Amino acid sequence: MPSTYDKWPSVPIPPEHSSLWKSYGELFQALENRMREVGASHPVLTIDTYPGVRDAEVLGALRDRFPEADIVETLSLKLDEPTLLRRLERNLTDDRIFGVLSCHRLEEFFDTGKLREARSKAESFAGRLLIIYGVGAALVHPGHVYVFADMARWEIQMRYRAGMPNWGADNGDEDFFRKYKRSFFIEWRAADRHKYAHLDRVDYFLDTHEAGRPKMITGDAGRAGFAEAAKRPFRVVPFFDPAPWGGQWMREHCDLPDDKPNYGWCFDCVPEENSLLLEIAGETVEFPSLNVVYRHPVELLGDKVHARFGCEFPIRFDFLDTIDGGHLSFQVHPLTEYIQQTFGMHYTQDESYYMLDTTDGACVYLGVKTGVDPDAMVSDLKKAQDDVDSPFPTEKHVNVWPAKKHDHFLIPAGTVHCSGKNSMVLEISATPYIFTFKMWDWGRLGLDGRPRPVHLQHGIPNIQWDRDTEWTK
Repeated sequence: MPSTYDKWPSVPIPPEHSSLWKSYGELFQALENRMREVGASHPVLTIDTYPGVRDAEVLGALRDRFPEADIVETLSLKLDEPTLLRRLERNLTDDRIFGVLSCHRLEEFFDTGKLREARSKAESFAGRLLIIYGVGAALVHPGHVYVFADMARWEIQMRYRAGMPNWGADNGDEDFFRKYKRSFFIEWRAADRHKYAHLDRVDYFLDTHEAGRPKMITGDAGRAGFAEAAKRPFRVVPFFDPAPWGGQWMREHCDLPDDKPNYGWCFDCVPEENSLLLEIAGETVEFPSLNVVYRHPVELLGDKVHARFGCEFPIRFDFLDTIDGGHLSFQVHPLTEYIQQTFGMHYTQDESYYMLDTTDGACVYLGVKTGVDPDAMVSDLKKAQDDVDSPFPTEKHVNVWPAKKHDHFLIPAGTVHCSGKNSMVLEISATPYIFTFKMWDWGRLGLDGRPRPVHLQHGIPNIQWDRDTEWTK
């Protein structure tokens, strides 16, 4: 039976917006026409980019089309890497996974003197065409024509896996988790603050997700598409990923390719990372779904949720497939005060497991057993981390609940838990994203062949020992 799961949902842009440019030749012609309409004697074309755009491709096309133009690349204005890392040290930390959420502004990533000189050059420019290109380009000059080349974070993660470095860094070969950490805690925060301040004045949105196939729409069309999404039911583009514990249910039911050993994850609605497809002129253009939250937080979230969470989408939906796979990692999520004081995140991950399907032996590990000795359990966790020949005796300390199709397990933060094998879980949770403290991973390696990160130093202080058998039941 063919799958009915839509892997490419889209939102139509209202029909009064129909302009779409689908190649560098087409979009550059459109920009030339717009600059003539503006009528500036010494035009400045500002192309702002999100970290992760393929600069070599876009800049190469620009130089071929506008060989007479002066081009200022913002990357040349950035602080040198040693100076920047010293500035970011407190937020970056030495941990492989966790940093501290940054409140840096994008201006702080640049050399003050170089930025001042670039601004002076732009303000006094007397040539035929000046192009300001790169991350934070609008900090140099607002542009007579302003383009924003946006990028969804899931695509950026794929590029990190393929060897792309962080913005302006020489760390392409660095561990993926560390590159992701630098973006999650620092770069994306600063880049989003910059984007948030400029979304209203973008003349053109540029989509470069697919190599060599740029697409461009007007700023008005993009904003109309975001507004349309905010006032109707819509889905973002799901992404699927293998996992050390991954199963086979999604491969069949979602019609997924056979080039992966399994599929453990499907992030079906995580607006901070998923894409939104906007349909225009018979095509789709791809942008971060977070733009809808930024542009229309009250319409999307309602007054009460917006008042509590601001411009964040505080709930997520994802699939966890362990059918013909293995147990998830044994884990706990932080308490609110812990996540605030340790990582700078203002809310935590309460969650639930809804069982879409199960097979024989499905179960959920949830809550400590009544009468458990905390010191003994902690000792066993530490022994399992230090000695591969001493696995953690999970069932000695933790409740194991049988699971069947349509069961729904509530998992407040601070409750130890994990889904066992042979379950297809719809996880419905709050969305602080990566703050899961693994405490035992069944002695296995990650897909990269390395031990998966375990964070007992964070997990143990968050275990609520009164979440025992009776409480959990």
